[in-house]
Amino acid sequence: MASLAEIRAKLKEQEANTGGNRSSGGGDNSIYPFWNMKEGEQSTIRFLPDGDADNTFFWKERLVIKLPFAGIKGETDSRPVQVQVPCMEMYGESCPILAEVRGWFKDASLEDMGRKYWKKRSYIFQGFVTDNPLTDDTTPENPIRRFIIGPQIFQLIKAALMDPDMEELPTDYTAGVDFRLSKGSKGGYADYGASNWARRERPLSDQEMAAVNTNGLFNLNDFLPKKPDETALRVLTEMFEASVDGEAYDPERWSNYFRPAGMAARTGDPQNRAPAPAAAPAAAPAAPVAEATTDTGWQDPAPAAPTAEAAPAEGGAQDILAMIRARQG
Repeated sequence: MASLAEIRAKLKEQEANTGGNRSSGGGDNSIYPFWNMKEGEQSTIRFLPDGDADNTFFWKERLVIKLPFAGIKGETDSRPVQVQVPCMEMYGESCPILAEVRGWFKDASLEDMGRKYWKKRSYIFQGFVTDNPLTDDTTPENPIRRFIIGPQIFQLIKAALMDPDMEELPTDYTAGVDFRLSKGSKGGYADYGASNWARRERPLSDQEMAAVNTNGLFNLNDFLPKKPDETALRVLTEMFEASVDGEAYDPERWSNYFRPAGMAARTGDPQNRAPAPAAAPAAAPAAPVAEATTDTGWQDPAPAAPTAEAAPAEGGAQDILAMIRARQG
């Protein structure tokens, strides 16, 4: 487990590298849906360390891009759908979508479209829910829950860690502190700005320690989307261009790689398209579908706060991208 000093040093290093800029659960109830709290309600959380001893922090950052589609190809009553794909910057590599979108912010007429395709940032934590206002939420057999935290709440967590008055890690089993997650509203949207750390230390209870010893800690890295291979990266880029073009989602071409939440992969050949990329591997990788979230404070303030989505532009994706590139030139 990293010390508080090591966490502070790593956070300062990250701020120096970025110039200080900030850039619902899955199939079970292990993810705590705090966003379902009513306005004015508060839950109490005790964060735990990452099961990965090599992780300096007690969280993992997740970056995804949401690709909107006009519907699903072949379904006459299909409504608009959205597909989450991993941003390659999450793996320390250049992201082809962001490489394209980043330049759009230099043109005022393209900013809205740029925000729509900008990366969405969230953070995965784990811990106990010690005070739960959600009457319909049941504690799973393993009471160690996962939390999908958005940038607003994360900044409150980070600010406290950098505060010299905090002398011990909040995840320490004997000298740690709880986190009070409070839901309010601001401008018609959920607001968690009143959330804060408890002022008093609290050792884990005998029941909590027993849960840690019996179940162990999650390796948070296991809950990040799988890194796309070369073929999946080509599919991802093709989907981005189709989304910009206003096309419908094509499950025959893409569902073996990325698909809307709840959709099963089709048996069709995802390589059956023109122009065809290199031959697909013998077994297509499972679609790296990120865990869905709702109202978690996902809004990422970098490069700017999202606004209303721009209407789909006319013409093909290649024409749109060529026009954008010409403007930038």
